[in-house]
Amino acid sequence: MLVDDLIIYGKQYCHSNHVKLLLSDLLNLNPLELLNHLHDYVEEEKCNFFKKEIQALRDGKPLQYVIGNVNFYGNKFIINENVLIPRFETEELVENTIRYIKEIFNNKVKILDIGCGSGVIGLTLKQKFPTSEVDLLDISKEALEVSMKNAKELNLEVNFIESDTFPTESKKYDVIISNPPYIKETEEIEEIVKNNEPSLALYAGIDGLDIYRKIFKNISKYMAERCLIALEIGMSQKDEVIALAKEALGDIIITAKKDLSQKDRMIFILKK
Repeated sequence: MLVDDLIIYGKQYCHSNHVKLLLSDLLNLNPLELLNHLHDYVEEEKCNFFKKEIQALRDGKPLQYVIGNVNFYGNKFIINENVLIPRFETEELVENTIRYIKEIFNNKVKILDIGCGSGVIGLTLKQKFPTSEVDLLDISKEALEVSMKNAKELNLEVNFIESDTFPTESKKYDVIISNPPYIKETEEIEEIVKNNEPSLALYAGIDGLDIYRKIFKNISKYMAERCLIALEIGMSQKDEVIALAKEALGDIIITAKKDLSQKDRMIFILKK
């Protein structure tokens, strides 16, 4: 089949943009380049694979899982059903954290990424601060395997820790960052998210604050003398998370930031 024939086939069942993204990934082309290859012949094996991908989309599988990768902060990251699909809000968390690190520290910092998933946060920070020591921690062995693949693809040396919230051994960090589970158990979410993304990385108790409680219960013993804590939060959780931080840490500087949609989605805590 020709590329144009595959586009026509795919558009019968799926959004045209999704079809173009699938084909671009399959043929290793930029989506804009497809226009210059409409009359190229595609071998039968790839055609069959493309049709299976279209069927997966029809069955309700997210596009990112079908393709098997996402672009995050300029890099391509492998993902699968064992890790969350990275969102724009998390890129904003990373962008702001990079800015804070540059303002507060030199480039050589010790960083802990709690609940690393695919590793997009910790690996991006390692790339931006090559002399830093970065630990990627997750309770899910399967998620850590995805992070390891991404570290290898990006040629980045980091440490991997299978644990719940913090390492078992005591260690001091300059930066502790996390995009933890924060959805309430009773909260209604999109079916495509509920049916595909790992519940372990989504839900955090009746009020969605269980993981924040765990973090603040133990965080002080892992904080360096000067420490930045960067957290992604649910859009209605700002006050509760700030209260937990103040109760656990006392005299700190707390800044809440809005995302591009003007929703409270990030909290930065500085211990000087």
